[in-house]
Amino acid sequence: MDWKIELIFVPVSDVDRAKDFYVKIGFNADHDQTPTEGLRFVQMTPPGSACSIAFGTGLGLDLEPGQQNSIQVVVPDADEALAHLRGLGVDARGVEDLDWGRFVSFDDPDGNTWTLQELPDYGAQG
Repeated sequence: MDWKIELIFVPVSDVDRAKDFYVKIGFNADHDQTPTEGLRFVQMTPPGSACSIAFGTGLGLDLEPGQQNSIQVVVPDADEALAHLRGLGVDARGVEDLDWGRFVSFDDPDGNTWTLQELPDYGAQG
């Protein structure tokens, strides 16, 4: 049986500001629905990802904005990711070289921290 992570909730204080930020860095705006008064659901997907993020209002999330700091995304090139984000005006940090990969991190407008990892070339290790 396959288990696939499809959606991760990210707590934000301003839905429109968050949506603008994620579109700016390249996420696709999949859904932005207000099915009932007081409930807004926004779903965004990073380019090439099978897993999306969601945020909105009236979702009953336990996390406060800025507390999500455990999302890690794999990218093909950490240097390129850092240059891309900085080119968009995002205060990205890195590249940190570790045995298990090369890392870049950045915060969304609410302070939720994202980590981007370039995986090591395991085939080159002997």
